[in-house]
Amino acid sequence: MPSSNTLQIAVLPGDGIGVEVMEPCLALLKAVEAKVGGFALSPATYPAGAAHYRDTGIALPKATMAACGKADAILLAAMGLPSVRYPNGTEIAPQLDLRMDLALYAGVRPVRTLPGLPTVLCDPRAGNLDFVLIRESTEGLFASRAKGTVVNDVCATETLVLTRKTSERLFDFGFKLAAQRKARGRPGRLTLVDKANVFTSFAWARTIFAERASAFPAIAHDFAYVDATALDMVRRPWTFDVLVTENMFGDILSDLGAGLMGGMGMAPSADIGDENAVFQPCHGTAPDIVGQGKANPTAMFLSAAMMLDWLGDRHREPKLNVAAAMIEAAVSTAYVTNKLKPFELGGQSGTAEITRAVLAAVAVA
Repeated sequence: MPSSNTLQIAVLPGDGIGVEVMEPCLALLKAVEAKVGGFALSPATYPAGAAHYRDTGIALPKATMAACGKADAILLAAMGLPSVRYPNGTEIAPQLDLRMDLALYAGVRPVRTLPGLPTVLCDPRAGNLDFVLIRESTEGLFASRAKGTVVNDVCATETLVLTRKTSERLFDFGFKLAAQRKARGRPGRLTLVDKANVFTSFAWARTIFAERASAFPAIAHDFAYVDATALDMVRRPWTFDVLVTENMFGDILSDLGAGLMGGMGMAPSADIGDENAVFQPCHGTAPDIVGQGKANPTAMFLSAAMMLDWLGDRHREPKLNVAAAMIEAAVSTAYVTNKLKPFELGGQSGTAEITRAVLAAVAVA
């Protein structure tokens, strides 16, 4: 921890419901900070997103990028608007720029069901899911972002890129996460998800994965094709522990994982590099419900918990880890005690009700 015990948090509310879920999240962070003690967060809000691009012609100002690079962590809500696009027709997505510019290669997408909620799958085991998908976040097919070509209106091309440096860091990250989970009673297995039966790049990546596995003999490892993994995420998702995969595959599978939890409003995430990290809910800006009080802040809250946990490990400050666990426990308690049911699950629990219930659970923790 810095000598002042104060951590600088770059806050990017973004667009749409991002603003609506960020405000209660900051209130929750303030509450756990006061409850646990021993650390201090100093959040500072910066502009970025589609609305900012619409108004200024700049999606991610240089000053915002510089502040993010210097911050201890970045807390982002949601960015992008369907009606605002770049001249080439692609969406405004500064979160992708942050991943690339800060080398946030490990996209961590936990899939964990909350108690007290109806499950998407009928098997009772689906009510106790706990696995993690790691999405490589700087290469793969996304390496072609803004670089694709259309040739004479006859064909279009995008290039998938994998590098040894990023693959080694990504796989090591995955093995270390599996080891952490094994210490908490999980299986301790890392699965590489790919399409190595078709593409040379994935077959090559398997050799790197096997090389890195030798440095983690206590962690089991195996391979799975992405299409079979999609099938098993519906058929038997409780068999997974930690999965690691290419960028585009991870983009798709993480949405399927969110579906298993009940929706995007339940799904937190982190994009982590060697020096920086962004924490944000998996959901978008949902302009169709802006201003109606229907936005589900759960994923935002759980993303903040991931941020505190990462900061605790990074700065060797266990009180941050305690605060992270407090948020997770408060969310679970709030759903069980108050029988919360967000709008996307067919209920009537909106932003204010969910926030009150979670803050109340923190107060009595």
